[in-house]
Parts: sequence; C-alpha cells; structure tokens
Amino acid sequence: MNAVPAKSWLPLAAVSVTLVLWASAFVAIRHLGHDFTPGSLSLGRLLVGAVALGIVAAPKVRTMPRPTGREWAAIVAIGVLWFGIYNVALNQGEHHVDAGTASMLLQVSPIIIAALATIFLSEKFTTYLAVGLALAFAGVVLIGTADSGDGGGRDLVGVLLCLVAAAVYSISVILQKPLVARLSAVIVTWLACTVGAVVCLPFAGQLVDDVRDAPTSSILWVVYLGVFPTAIAFTTYAYALRHMSASSLGVTTYLVPPITIVMGLVFLSEAPPTVAYAGGVLALLGVAVARRKPKPRAAVPQPQEGARVHG
Repeated sequence: MNAVPAKSWLPLAAVSVTLVLWASAFVAIRHLGHDFTPGSLSLGRLLVGAVALGIVAAPKVRTMPRPTGREWAAIVAIGVLWFGIYNVALNQGEHHVDAGTASMLLQVSPIIIAALATIFLSEKFTTYLAVGLALAFAGVVLIGTADSGDGGGRDLVGVLLCLVAAAVYSISVILQKPLVARLSAVIVTWLACTVGAVVCLPFAGQLVDDVRDAPTSSILWVVYLGVFPTAIAFTTYAYALRHMSASSLGVTTYLVPPITIVMGLVFLSEAPPTVAYAGGVLALLGVAVARRKPKPRAAVPQPQEGARVHG
C-alpha cells in the first residue's frame, strides 16, 4: 500500500495537535485562576514558551531568510496582539466565565478571519464555507446560551473580554499567513512569543509573588501552558496555516469547544447542560461542511471553427 503523501496528512495532524492542546489551555487557565493573576499567568506562560521555542529555533536562525521591515512589523503586531493582549484578556475573562463558555465565545473568530481573509488575502468565500460557518456558529450560540442551571458563570465583563481575545486572534492569523509562506513557522512563533513576553513584563512583580505563594502543582501547570499550548500548539498552527487557507483553518477551531467541555467535565467537574450537546453536533457538522471544496466546473466544449452554433 502506498503511503499517504505528507502534504495531505501532516497539516491535518498539526491542526489536531493544536486543537487538543488549545482546548486543554482553557481548562488549565480556569484551574489556575485561584493561584495566578491574569497578567502573571500570561507572563509566566510566555516566558516558558519563549525559552522552549528558542531552544528549537536557535539552530535555524543562521539559515533563515532575514525578515523585511514589513515582516518585522507584522511579527511585533502578532506578539502584542495574539501573545500579549489575547492571553491577558482570556485569563481575565475566565475569572468570569467557565472554560467551556470561554472557548465557545472565541468561536466568533472564524467569522472574522473569513471576512478578513476575503478582503486582505484574496481568499474565496465559497458557498460551503458560508454554510459551514452558519451551521457552526448556530451550534456555538446554542451552547453559549444554554442555561447551566446554576445561576452564574456568565457575565458581560467575561463575555466582552473573550470577544476581545477573539478579535485580536483573528487579526493575528491574517498577519501571520503571509509570514509563514516565507519564514519558518517555529521562528515566527518564537519571535512573536518573545515580543508577547516583553509586553507582559510589567506583571513581573505579580509573577514573583504568585510563584512564591502557589503550590508546586500550579507552577507545573504554568510550565505546561508554556510548553504545550504555547510553544508546541502555536507552532503546529503556524505550520498548518502555511499549507491551508486562513478561512479553512480558522473554522476548524470550532472543534475546540466540544473538546474543552469534555475536559472541563473530567478535570473541573463543569458539566454542560443537555442542550449544549446539540450545539456541539451542529458545530462539528459546520466544520465538516466548511472543509469541503467546490467541485471544479467542467470545461465547456468550444465549437470547431466553421461549425454552426444554434442559439
């Protein structure tokens, strides 16, 4: 049996790794909310991620193409937005909403990504993508508006913070797409993560205090966030973005909420309401539809020279 070409399965494998690790991040952030402030958790995660990525990226620095001025500007913007603002906003948001709700609120991002990709990356907004987005977003709304029955967990501040995180994430994906077409995904992720860590340096004092008071298990969870959902997951996402359109890749993140809900149930005892499961099915269906490619149109045979065309 012939092996499946690398181009057909490696990007999908990279996406799968990203989705699982990002889903686990929502649960870990929620768990660490009692031991770390949003800013200190962001800085700790980014410092660990920058070190881990630097170890991998260092051998490639000498052989990589030099970023242009415009590319450096994009890298800095991604670092500030995706690694800096995104982390702080999401961490603070999860002080107000549960992990599953936070992951669902961020699923407005594929809508933003698809619109931005159409405008700035000249990507086609296909019928399958439109239908898939509509189905998946309906599923997300169904999950997000389901009554948990506990009278709490969702407030306006948390919702707005998660929406801010979704917006800066979407902008960063559009900025990153042209970068990874020419530069190494690991290098881009490392540089952006380092910029994000610098942006979060004002929280250094909080981080020192939180590390001193936190139990060892929580410190290890911060290390986990830095190595796996940050260093590994952002790199695999950048790799997948190099081989997939931004719109198609963005819509796959609709798989994160169902994974997060299961993890939240297992590790945080946060059980979703029954209606949320129907929303999860809709989200999965939307991803499947959005990933379909339109069939190429059959070429219309041209009449031979001298032949009569009946009209």
